[in-house]
Amino acid sequence: MAQPITLDIPHKHGRDEVRERLDKGIGKLAGMFPGGAVVDHRWEGETMHFTVQAMGQKVASRLELFDAHVHATIDLPPFLSLFADKIRAKLAKEAPKLLE
Repeated sequence: MAQPITLDIPHKHGRDEVRERLDKGIGKLAGMFPGGAVVDHRWEGETMHFTVQAMGQKVASRLELFDAHVHATIDLPPFLSLFADKIRAKLAKEAPKLLE
């Protein structure tokens, strides 16, 4: 399996506000993957686990809430790892907008 994409997304809000913004923006997160749609998402403590269906592949992802940032980990299947750099760049550009 390819190395996961990891990314820290800064924020200036409390954890409850960040959680609410992530819940509302989960569809936008899925749109950052080619042909992506959210299959499911759930919270376990301060971590949101979600699965995106993209190009016939399932992408397991998690977002860990911290006081000043959200740590994202995206486990790409081998086929989608071909797009890792593009996905990472799009996440780095678009994900902070969800937390503004």
